[in-house]
Amino acid sequence: MAPVPDHAGGLNVLVTGGSGPSGIAVARALHQAGFRVFTVGSDSTRIDAAARKAGDGVTPLVCDLADPADVQSLRKTLTGTAGLMDGVIHLVGGWRGAKGITDQSDADWDFLERGAITTLRNVSRVFYSDLAAAGTGRFAMVSSTAVDKPTAATASYVAAKAAAETWTLAMAEGLARGAADEGTALRAAAVVLVVKALVDAELRKAHPERTFPGATDVEDLAAAVVGLFSRPAVELNGRRLLLTP
Repeated sequence: MAPVPDHAGGLNVLVTGGSGPSGIAVARALHQAGFRVFTVGSDSTRIDAAARKAGDGVTPLVCDLADPADVQSLRKTLTGTAGLMDGVIHLVGGWRGAKGITDQSDADWDFLERGAITTLRNVSRVFYSDLAAAGTGRFAMVSSTAVDKPTAATASYVAAKAAAETWTLAMAEGLARGAADEGTALRAAAVVLVVKALVDAELRKAHPERTFPGATDVEDLAAAVVGLFSRPAVELNGRRLLLTP
């Protein structure tokens, strides 16, 4: 496990997309490292079950992250019960592929835009001031190596991921500029974590014949997330960190 700050127990971290394997792994690692963890999903049954897997004390919350008003309500709830968020780990995404350019469907694009772009825009705008004010503010999203080498078959997917990356890097510039304007050291960072694919123990068990070359285990992703809080913001802000094996 990566080292964490001595004050980890006083830091609040929000994990969005908390119902999936990566969300569970990240929430569990943060919780075990001493952070106060709040995990968000769109379905109450699934997010409650995921929070139990992540560990006793992980708080499950339900929110439609594509709805700005619902995200504002989420922040109001968190502020009232826990205070400002010191970290937001955005794990909402999804996958859609096609054969080429001409069969990239509007339905697939709408799905990807909602999951990869709209939710990230809403969460980052609503919690931006929390992160900027935090002593160790961290925002992280997960992107794909496919962005570096887009194909016709993955056009919609890589376009959505590229847009989400660009927004995150723009956040990084805003955080740096804000610190410079105040004449203070950079304390907050926005970072992109890049993987080829994610794999977990259940997926390996379901497909013992597969080797998943180049895939990143969700436990390794979780360790990388915890490690973000022990590295100086200046080393992280605006960076794309490759997590492939």
